[in-house]
Amino acid sequence: MSQRSSQHIVGIHYAVGAKIGEGSFGVIFEGENVLNSGYNGMNNTNKENDVDSKGSEPVAIKFEPRRSDAPQLRDEFRAYRILNGCRGIPHAYYFGQEGMHNVLILDLLGPSLEDLFEWCGRRFSVKTTCLVAKQMIDRVRTIHEHDLIYRDIKPDNFLIAQYQRNTGDMQLIKSVAGSANGDPNLIYMVDFGMAKQYRDPRTKQHIPYRERKSLSGTARYMSINTHFGREQSRRDDLESLGHVFFYFLRGSLPWQGLKAPNNKLKYEKIGLTKQKLNPDDLLTESIPPQFATYLKYARSLRFDETPDYDYLISLMDDVLRRLGLQDDGHYDWMDLNNGQGWNIKVNKRANLHGYGNAAPRHNDNTNNGTRSPSNARAKSQSNNPNSVNLAKQKLRQANDGSMGVPNSSSAMKHRTYDSMGNHVLKPNMLSNVPNAYNDGRPGGTKPDDKNALYYQRQQLNHPQFNQRPHMDDTEFVESKGFCAKYCCCWC
Repeated sequence: MSQRSSQHIVGIHYAVGAKIGEGSFGVIFEGENVLNSGYNGMNNTNKENDVDSKGSEPVAIKFEPRRSDAPQLRDEFRAYRILNGCRGIPHAYYFGQEGMHNVLILDLLGPSLEDLFEWCGRRFSVKTTCLVAKQMIDRVRTIHEHDLIYRDIKPDNFLIAQYQRNTGDMQLIKSVAGSANGDPNLIYMVDFGMAKQYRDPRTKQHIPYRERKSLSGTARYMSINTHFGREQSRRDDLESLGHVFFYFLRGSLPWQGLKAPNNKLKYEKIGLTKQKLNPDDLLTESIPPQFATYLKYARSLRFDETPDYDYLISLMDDVLRRLGLQDDGHYDWMDLNNGQGWNIKVNKRANLHGYGNAAPRHNDNTNNGTRSPSNARAKSQSNNPNSVNLAKQKLRQANDGSMGVPNSSSAMKHRTYDSMGNHVLKPNMLSNVPNAYNDGRPGGTKPDDKNALYYQRQQLNHPQFNQRPHMDDTEFVESKGFCAKYCCCWC
């Protein structure tokens, strides 16, 4: 164990390492458990410290100013505590106060689905989208079964496990919570700062329907109801998932890149565009109609209705079956680098949406003030505080100047919110806007004539289903991650 000064130790036995990134909410660092045998709880005086005492090697350490206008780490820790031990949920080891900051320590994970999507040419195959969709639906079901709604569904908040490569062989760094089988492609959900209880844990009484709610979530993926200020519930998480699935299949969504004089009008314009487009309008020749069926079903749910998650997963299985494909656990990113899979040394660095850009490498050049395309992409598309630069597995030594824990001056800096990130938006209550949730539930998965024609036309030997479709170089720059600063997530 390397020598470290006490100022680099948080949570009694977690050493702070290299800074991964920072943003308007705080800073995130790599870290490690300095006790080889795990922590035994001695001298533990913080009431909300460890969820349990099991040890961890690499960890992610989040800092936020204690006087932040929109503190999230305490709420995020509470969500992790509720979901502790669930499959596909990282383990939270510690929450407490360190000087002027709140600190949250949790499992260090690998790249996000947004990162993998980027590395795969900004398009997933139908097979990969179905496999990913099944896992994502199951993660959301787990959260809902524990009385929570997520309220910020986006690809950046779904991560896979962290790997390193020694002598060409992949080796799982550690088996994090919920992955006893060491599945390298098990998808995890992270960043529960916007999560909210939608029903009482004891009585199961659902929260009441309300309107004139502030926006919370990411405009690109949020539900139509959220755009128009309606209280979110389980249906909204599922609708957001549907938008993510079309994003993976199409490479972009029709409402990306819309222009408006200001942000408020832009978000209203995005919402109206979503409402105007029927789910069938999002289909292309290469997209199976079950994805439109999914979105229709999510939009047809009543506010307090319990979704049929098994039905939604069966839609993905139906796509695989009709195309002669198998759920064999093989994803597009496993074919990267001549079949070696993703490799952070070859692929671009993992992104950090929500915590700003990744910390620069020590040997990075400034290019005389010009920003590289990869940095520009990270600024516009990255979105996850747990997604890390896996090429820097070993922590830097304590005398590395870039590794210091934030001080009070940085706390003041991080209380300054960016222009798009966190201003409160009150939606324009349009009296002529219909609910758009009157569609009946689709009856089963039996295809109609249109679906039958689709499957007659799209057979397994069609190259679109054996290769990822080509994506042009057009990228849509859209600010993400805005939320209502004063929204109480645990009221």
